[in-house]
This record gives sequence, structure tokens and C-alpha cells, in this order.
Amino acid sequence: MRLTRIDGGQEQHLTIPSHKPLRVGTLRQILKDVAEHTHQTLELVVEALG
Repeated sequence: MRLTRIDGGQEQHLTIPSHKPLRVGTLRQILKDVAEHTHQTLELVVEALG
């Protein structure tokens, strides 16, 4: 699955495997990518997920 976000006129893409379950390392890398794209820390992204 490929997610696309437009921020400031630039496209940012994030590819996520669509199978279940995700390995812990895969999930961690996805969260790190989200943190990088949103200019946040990994901890803030995880905290926002509740």
C-alpha cells in the first residue's frame, strides 16, 4: 500500500506492506518514516497513536 501526502506543494510517499501481521521491525521503520516526514520525534508519533 502506498500513501501519498502533499505538503508545501511537494509529494511525500510512504509504502506500507498490506499483509498482517507486520513484523515489529517493519512497524518501527514505518513509524520512523512518519516521524521524519512530519518533522517529529519517533516518541511523539507513538504517543499520538495513543
